[in-house]
Amino acid sequence: MLFSLLHLSIVALFTHFNLCLSAQRAEGKANGALCGYWYHSSMHPDHRDRRRLTPLWRAVIEVVFIVFLFYSNLLMGEFTASNGPGKSLTFALNDIFTGTNFFIAIISALIGYVVFEYLRKKL
Repeated sequence: MLFSLLHLSIVALFTHFNLCLSAQRAEGKANGALCGYWYHSSMHPDHRDRRRLTPLWRAVIEVVFIVFLFYSNLLMGEFTASNGPGKSLTFALNDIFTGTNFFIAIISALIGYVVFEYLRKKL
């Protein structure tokens, strides 16, 4: 019983929404103010062009992900059997987070980003 009442109220709500929207489209007033009370007139859509930042953010995310993979690989290598038993996580973290490793990670990530961008555009 409760489910059917909930279902009917949702159907009525969407029917009302579609009727109001189609009436506004027919009148040429479909500007986002749905039936006059769904949204306030001051709530305008954000018209800033975010497509300009998209390639930059994608590059940053890909480089950071490659750096993460580099450091996770180094951390896994610290706990192999050939590296000696009994190491703590603190010792392993101190061993892998060095300036040299960071420099290698950034250079490798930039090279990886350039290669993947080249392959993405070629394929």
